[in-house]
Amino acid sequence: MAYWLFKSEPFKWSWEMQKARGDKGEQWDGIRNYQARNNMRAMKVGDKGFFYHSNEGLEVVGIVEVCSEIHPDTTIDDPRWECVDIRAVCDMPKPVTLKDVKANPKLAEMSLVTSMRLSVQPVTDEEYLEVCRMGGLDKPPR
Repeated sequence: MAYWLFKSEPFKWSWEMQKARGDKGEQWDGIRNYQARNNMRAMKVGDKGFFYHSNEGLEVVGIVEVCSEIHPDTTIDDPRWECVDIRAVCDMPKPVTLKDVKANPKLAEMSLVTSMRLSVQPVTDEEYLEVCRMGGLDKPPR
């Protein structure tokens, strides 16, 4: 299993909107960056990830699960762009802010710190567990 981070501007697609999609989930569309697309190509059903509010909030607010592997992005007629589907798993009991992530030496190499503009990022096992600990998840979904 791998871990990821999905960034979304809450005024476009919020955590509450993601949760409202239920078990069906939602395609993570609109990605027009090759590295982010390639990260989605590496995803498997069951992989977990952080749902991160960018621009407003700047915080990890929930955990998601990949529920469909890579497929064409239905929002564009261009075969280069693909996406996965994700569904909400649980809220982060205490949202973990970017400020808190940057202040934690254990997370100094996290993509959220080093590649801040990338909208779909890999997360290591250690980073996943540390952010979950910071957010008050005693038993993180795995």
